[in-house]
Amino acid sequence: MQSSSPSSSSSSPGALSRRTMLAGAAALAGATAAAAAAAGPAQAVTPVAAEAAATGDAGRRARAVVFRDVRPFGAAKARDLVVVDGRVSDRPAPHGAKVVDGGGRIALPSLVDAHIHPDKTTWGGPWVSRRPASGISDYVAQDVELFRSQRRPVVERAYGLMSHAVSRGTRGMRAHADVAPAYGLAGVEGVAEARERLRHALDVQIVAFPQHGVIRTPGTAALLEKAAREGLIDMIGGIDPIGFDDALDEQLDVVFGIADRHGVGVDIHLHDRGEKGMKAMRGIVDRTRALSLAGKVTVSHVFCLPGLTDRDLGSVAADLGEQDIALTTVAPSDSLVLPIARLREHGVRVGLGSDGVRDSWSPFGNADMMHRAHILGWVTDVRLDDELTDCYDVAAHGGADVMGLAHADFKAGAPADFVLVRGECLPQVVVDMPRRDMVVHGGVVVARDGEFLA
Repeated sequence: MQSSSPSSSSSSPGALSRRTMLAGAAALAGATAAAAAAAGPAQAVTPVAAEAAATGDAGRRARAVVFRDVRPFGAAKARDLVVVDGRVSDRPAPHGAKVVDGGGRIALPSLVDAHIHPDKTTWGGPWVSRRPASGISDYVAQDVELFRSQRRPVVERAYGLMSHAVSRGTRGMRAHADVAPAYGLAGVEGVAEARERLRHALDVQIVAFPQHGVIRTPGTAALLEKAAREGLIDMIGGIDPIGFDDALDEQLDVVFGIADRHGVGVDIHLHDRGEKGMKAMRGIVDRTRALSLAGKVTVSHVFCLPGLTDRDLGSVAADLGEQDIALTTVAPSDSLVLPIARLREHGVRVGLGSDGVRDSWSPFGNADMMHRAHILGWVTDVRLDDELTDCYDVAAHGGADVMGLAHADFKAGAPADFVLVRGECLPQVVVDMPRRDMVVHGGVVVARDGEFLA
């Protein structure tokens, strides 16, 4: 869980809040090649014309839309964007294609929330006053109290938050849902139902997250196994195998064992720092290698990496790259900066997420990934256009890489997942966060003027 406030982390010695527990941000470097390419010479406006290949599989007529007068990545000149069956086309539009006027707006790839907890949210409901907490155990206890006090079921709360995220330009989401004896599988089932209702507008992966611990809370492992066996989830989670569960080998054996038996992925919360965190990382890498789970494992937060020497970081990054283990961060402050540029040198996939949104851990959060890209720039004190562009890149393509989604980069064959906003250029959009005038998913308009179209 994580705070979304852009202010720096400062608290009295020993004080524990979400921000001090989970402080992390991403260091960014270099320009985005895709943005540079797309911002080159704009194509001439394409007239709606006949196209020989206007039908899809089995003779089905292709669904074609022309988004007229748009500027991908803020290009100087506007163009028409042709979409056929949900993907960008480089051919003239088929006869009879629907035309949507973009009004000269900037077209940007839709964003991916690589780490969020929609089951915990109070979004759309009455204000909740929060009490002091001195550790994960206190937060967990307050999670249970809040869950029991909610009159709205998980599906209603999760759907409200997830549809709001769509209206702000989110195309994909990795949703962590608490699994513990206190809830059973209510969180997973609620998020799964919300996912089904939003399948036309949002790609969602669900993680069964053992917030209460895998080993320290009896009954949790059996629930994780059940969620995987019944096909409710895409990934099995974990949490601080040493610092919270105090059972490194036991937790990792359970988590990786379930993943191996049921063919699901792994996404482990790792807040432990120093040697505790590094020991857990070594265990994760070893099991990923032993079970041939390369490409199916993610570690979230990863606060043990920033304090490493460059040599040690390079060694760890090489292992992560070799096993294709992805990482995520939520950028709450500058106290622990995840070295994205260095990690990417070794092919490590790194995504950005919202974390908790108005839950028992914090009153903050809004599931707006453009705002999260803005926060990322704020906490890392970036100034240059390339740096601001990279903030957006992490929120869009970085998250897509973590989830295994194709980049929505406006190239021929790319998914037609994009947002239209008014602005001058991409760096200015990151700073000003203009209203999302239109959100398109698979070539279909799913939100207008900041409102989700059910």
